[in-house]
Amino acid sequence: MSMREESKKGKMTVAEAGRKGGKKTASTHGKEFYEEIGRKGGEKISAKRGPEFYSEIGSKGGSQRAKQH
Repeated sequence: MSMREESKKGKMTVAEAGRKGGKKTASTHGKEFYEEIGRKGGEKISAKRGPEFYSEIGSKGGSQRAKQH
C-alpha cells in the first residue's frame, strides 16, 4: 500500500459524508421534515425576492422543458 493510500484509509470524501448524513436525516426525520423546511425556505425567498422571481425562474424552467418535448 502506498503512503497516499494509507493516509486515505478510513476517511471518506465530502460527497460520501453528505450522502451518509442525508440518509441518516431522512431516516430519523421523515418526509414531513423535508416538506416543512422546503415550505419555510420558499416563504423566505418569496418575502425576500417577491413574486417576480418565481415568475422568472418558472418561465426559464418551462422553456427548457418545452425543448425536451
